[in-house]
Amino acid sequence: MVGRGRGWHGHGRGFGGRGGWQQADLPPADDAAGWFAGRLPDGWFTGAPSVTVDRDEILVVGTLEPPAVEGGDAVAVSAAEAGRISRFREDTRDERIAIAQEAEHRYGRKVAWGAVAGGTRQLFTTLSAPVMTRLRQPERQVLDTLVDAGVARSRSEALAWCVRLVGEHADTWLTELREAMGAVDRLRAQGPDAAGAGEPEATES
Repeated sequence: MVGRGRGWHGHGRGFGGRGGWQQADLPPADDAAGWFAGRLPDGWFTGAPSVTVDRDEILVVGTLEPPAVEGGDAVAVSAAEAGRISRFREDTRDERIAIAQEAEHRYGRKVAWGAVAGGTRQLFTTLSAPVMTRLRQPERQVLDTLVDAGVARSRSEALAWCVRLVGEHADTWLTELREAMGAVDRLRAQGPDAAGAGEPEATES
C-alpha cells in the first residue's frame, strides 16, 4: 500500500506517475537490511530477517520460533509449522502494512513478506513484474519445446522456468557477480572528488 497520489506500476519501474520514482532515479537500498532490523518489533523473529532487494521489490523473510510437537511425526510437525506461520501472518498484518508503507516511501519499492518456521518456508503476497524481451527463432524454439512438452503453459511461463533453473544451478556464480558489482559501486563512491578538476589554477601576474 502507498500514500495518496502515488501508485505502483510494473514494467521495471518503481513508483510511477507524476512526481513518483522512476527506475533511473530509484533511491539506493543498501541500508535496507539494517533499516528493517531496527524497525521491526522485538520478538517477531528469532534474529535479524533476511532482506533481498531488486529494482522492483524488497522481500523480508524472518525466522519464527518453531512449534513444539510431541512425537515428532513429520506430517504433524509440518502442519504445526504452517499453522505458526499463518498465525504470525494474521496477527501482524496491520503492523506489516504500516511498516511496508514507510519502506516504500523510503526506498521506492514494493515490500513483500515471508516467514520460516522449522523446515517450512512461506512467502506472502509477492510482486510479479513483467519483463519484456526480444528472442530470435532458436531461443523461441527452446520456449516452445518446453510448452509442447507440458513443462510450461505459455512462452512467458517457460521463460520464468528457465530463469529459475539458471538461478538454482548458478547460485554461486550469481553471488560472486553481485559481490563484484557491489565492490565496483564502493570504489566509485570512494573515488576522488572531481568537482574542481576542470578549473584552471590561479597564477600571479
